[in-house]
Amino acid sequence: MATVKLSFSPAPVHVRTARLVGVAVARRAGVREDLLDEVRLAIGEACTRAVALHRQYGLAEPVYVEMSDGGGYTVRVVDRAPIEAGLGLAALGPDELAKESLSEDALTTGVGFALLAGFVEDLQVRPVDDGVGTEVWMSWPAGRA
Repeated sequence: MATVKLSFSPAPVHVRTARLVGVAVARRAGVREDLLDEVRLAIGEACTRAVALHRQYGLAEPVYVEMSDGGGYTVRVVDRAPIEAGLGLAALGPDELAKESLSEDALTTGVGFALLAGFVEDLQVRPVDDGVGTEVWMSWPAGRA
C-alpha cells in the first residue's frame, strides 16, 4: 500500500497542484481511465472548499491531503476550520445558499458539497478526530494490472 501526503498553504493557486498529484497517484493505483476526470474534479472541489474555509476564518495552517491505494484509491482532504463551519453548510439547501448574506467563501464551501456528491459515489464528510476541522473522505475502485 502506497500513501502520498501533501500539505499546502491555503491559497487557491495550490489547488491545481493537489489535483495534478491526485490524478497521478490515481493512475498509478489503477483507477480506470474513464474515472480520472471525476477524480480530478472531486479533489479540486474538496481542496477549494478547504482553502475557502481557511480564508473565511483567517487560518494560516496548511490544508492536508492524503492519498492511498490500499483496497481502492482513497483521498482525504482535511481543513482546520471550526467544525460547525465545515459541516454546517453541508445541510443548507439551495435557498439558504443563494442568500446574499453568505460570503463568497461561505458559498464556495456549501456548493462544494453538492458538486462532490455528484462526482464521488463513496463520499464522507466528518469531524477530524482531534475536534478541530473537517475531513472529506473520497474513494474510487482501483486495481493495478
